[in-house]
Amino acid sequence: MKRLPMDDSFKVNRNPVTLREIVLEKLRSAIMNFQLLPGDRLVERDLCDRLGVSRTSVREALRHLESEGLVEFADAKGPRVAIITLEDARDIYELRCVLEGLIVQLFTLNAKAKHIRALEKALEINRQALEEAELPQVLDSVQGFYDVLLEGSGNHVAATQLRQLQARISYLRATSVSQENRRGASNEEMQRIVAAIKSGDPMAAHQASVDHVRAAANVALDYLRRQQNAPAKIRDIATPIVQKEPRIGH
Repeated sequence: MKRLPMDDSFKVNRNPVTLREIVLEKLRSAIMNFQLLPGDRLVERDLCDRLGVSRTSVREALRHLESEGLVEFADAKGPRVAIITLEDARDIYELRCVLEGLIVQLFTLNAKAKHIRALEKALEINRQALEEAELPQVLDSVQGFYDVLLEGSGNHVAATQLRQLQARISYLRATSVSQENRRGASNEEMQRIVAAIKSGDPMAAHQASVDHVRAAANVALDYLRRQQNAPAKIRDIATPIVQKEPRIGH
C-alpha cells in the first residue's frame, strides 16, 4: 500500500468563535429581530436559563451591547433593551447623511474596478434578499453593501465612525425595512447610488446617498413617532451641501 502525503485536510480546525461571542450574537439578534423589544427587562437569571450559559457570559455580553447602544442600565432594576428616542433616531440619521454621503463621494473618486464589481454584486444580493429573505438576511445584505463602500472609500476614520454607530444604525434599519412600504424603494435608491458612482459623478453619488438616508429616516421616524406617542413635529434632519470645487486660479 502506497503511503499518501499528509495535506491540509489533516489539520485540526479550531473554531475561533468564543462562547461570549455566541451569547453576544444571540442577544443582539434577538433585539434586531424584535424578539426583545425596547424597554424589555433583561434579567440575567432568565437569560442564563434560556441560553444555557453562565451569568458571567451573559453579563459580559450585556456590557458589550451597552457599549453599542442596544442595552441600557437605566436604574436599579437592572439592564433593559435600550429605547432609542425619536430625537436620538433623528440625530443618528442626520449623522448618517454626513458620513455616508462622504463615504459614497470618496468611493466614487477612489474605488478601483474590483470595488465597483463587488458593489454591483452586493446590490444584487440585497435585491434578492429584499424579495425573498427574512429580516436578518436583509440586514446582512445591506451591511454587505456598505462594507464594500467603506473599504473602497479610502477614508478609514470615517469608516470607523460609522462602524461605531453600526448597532444602532442596524436597529433603525430593521425598523424601517420591516415596514411594508419600504422594501421595494430601498433597493431602487441603492441602485441610484451605484448608477451615480459608475457615472463618475461624486456630487450625484453624494446626493443619491443623502436621498436614500432621508427616505429611510422618514419611514423609521414616522413609526417611532407612533410607537412613542411623540409630538407630530420634530426638528427636520439637516443635510449636508456639497459644493463644486473652485476652478484653479479663481
